[in-house]
Amino acid sequence: MFNAVFEKLFKLQANGTNIKTEFIAGLTTFAAMSYVLVVNPSILSAGGMPVVGLITVTALAACIGTLLMAFMTNYPVAMAPGMGLNAFFAFTICLTRDIQWEAALGIVFWNGILFLLLSVTGVRTKIADAIPAALKIGVQCGIGLFIAFIGLKNAGIVVDHPATFVTIGDLSKPATMLAVAGILLTIVLFIKRVTGAILISVLVLTLIGAFIPVGDGYLTQHTDAFIGMPDSMSNTFFAMDIMYPIENFATTWDLIFALLFVNMFDTIGTLIGVSRRANLLDKEGKLPKIGPAMTADAAASVVGAALGTSPVTSYVESAAGVSSGGRTGLTSVFVALCFLLALFFTPLMKVIPLMATTPALIMVGILMMDSFRQLDFDDLTALATASVALLAMPLTFSISEGIALGFITYVGIMLGTGRYKEVTWITYAMAAVFVLRYVLNLK
Repeated sequence: MFNAVFEKLFKLQANGTNIKTEFIAGLTTFAAMSYVLVVNPSILSAGGMPVVGLITVTALAACIGTLLMAFMTNYPVAMAPGMGLNAFFAFTICLTRDIQWEAALGIVFWNGILFLLLSVTGVRTKIADAIPAALKIGVQCGIGLFIAFIGLKNAGIVVDHPATFVTIGDLSKPATMLAVAGILLTIVLFIKRVTGAILISVLVLTLIGAFIPVGDGYLTQHTDAFIGMPDSMSNTFFAMDIMYPIENFATTWDLIFALLFVNMFDTIGTLIGVSRRANLLDKEGKLPKIGPAMTADAAASVVGAALGTSPVTSYVESAAGVSSGGRTGLTSVFVALCFLLALFFTPLMKVIPLMATTPALIMVGILMMDSFRQLDFDDLTALATASVALLAMPLTFSISEGIALGFITYVGIMLGTGRYKEVTWITYAMAAVFVLRYVLNLK
């Protein structure tokens, strides 16, 4: 009976797969991205969100988003609160802009609604094509560098300094030493193509930390229970302030745009990359169901905001499941079920120390830097645009500032070199608005 149902829903035979293969692919994808259950709560709580319930929120957002993708597209693509997007939420919106997390969730909600409208109407494609490739590359790499910088900071490898702003930390501290070892371990596991490399690193560091004394306890808190009921998400469920972005549009529009910008290109890049590995692209190299896929992504962000998390997006780790044979939405269904089952291991996830999540942040940052090789280094305009966006994000501790300065740099160079006809009106408009924002000091 199940075979017939799955065949009808996911067309397994037509896609050259079966239930067993899809199940293994689902487990593989989950193992590769399950670190988000620990890392996302850690990042969001740094922005002021109550930590209790964030594991539950993260798992449910991932489950619902992945199921949306499965049934709307039949693609083996999993979703969860995005790395980079959660850092933008916590460190730029909440900390740098000093916006309460409830209001920040309101910004995420309207970002999702706008993304949904652009996806349904098809306008998103025109916007995506209008933005220069160098800026897209610079933003993605900049976010990677920003995430890695946060990881180094959390581990105590990089600390503040009154004269030089940042300097090397005390590497003799047990937590810092263990974090450094974890970073090396994670990179080695990735090089050896070990599935779930980040998760393995997190678990190994957590286990070692349980034997390292710190003060009156241990680096990893000891617990008597590894399995238990999930935490309530009553602290964040529908806690978003959806009126805040409307009432404060003059100071929040750039945040909504930045989220939209990052989410859109991150989603497109992930979908195309994973789909290429799964041979889902047509003869022209396009993804047949890009519209429904983007709609599912946008809808998941709206749901995520309601639950209490940063934007939900497609995960490039889905490629791990595709490499294991996943070809349909059934792979995604199994991933979603894994996220639900993981909720009952909440007591175990709670004892994972901050330093154990450091390798995850740095490894994700390194992987996001990979797209820099796509840049044309013989084109100084492209190199300068990407470099400004890349450097501005970690140095200003703000993703939105990096995007703004990237737009201004690109347009300024194109005008100065007489290539103004090559710039799209959308790019001109965004650069002009960002210049006006700086002139009027709208922050």
